[in-house]
Amino acid sequence: MTIVKMPIALICTFLWIGFVCAISFMEAWLKFRAPGITVPLGLGIGRLVFNALNKVELVFAFVIIINIFWKTSDILKWQNLVFAIPLTLVLIQTFYLLPALDARAELHIQEQLVPPSNQHFYYVGMELLKVVGLTIFGITLFKNTTI
Repeated sequence: MTIVKMPIALICTFLWIGFVCAISFMEAWLKFRAPGITVPLGLGIGRLVFNALNKVELVFAFVIIINIFWKTSDILKWQNLVFAIPLTLVLIQTFYLLPALDARAELHIQEQLVPPSNQHFYYVGMELLKVVGLTIFGITLFKNTTI
C-alpha cells in the first residue's frame, strides 16, 4: 500500500514540474518557429510568459514550504533538504537571472547591441536541475507500507 505523506505538496510538486517542462522546454523555443513571429515579438511574449511562470513557481514553493512545516516534525529530513535545491534555484532565477535576461530582452526589443552571454544556458541548466530536484522530492512524498 502506498501512502502520500503530504498530498498538497505532492500536487504542487508535480504541477510545478509540468509547468516548467511545458514552458521552458517547449514554449520557449517553439514560439520562434510560428509564422510571423519576429525576434522582438517572441522576446516580448517570452518576457510575459516567464514572469508569469516565475510567479506560479513562487506560489508552488510557498505552498510546499507551508505544507512541510505543517506536516513535518523534523524539518531537516533529507527529503526536505532535497526540496531546498529547486527552492534555491527558483530564488536565484527570481532575484538575479530573470531580471538580467529581462534587461537583455528589452535591449533586443529596442534593437540595441547586446553583448554575448551564457545566461540562457545557466537558466536552462537551472531548469533541468530544478526538474530533477522536484522529481526526487515528489517521489519521496510516497511511502510504501505493508499491512
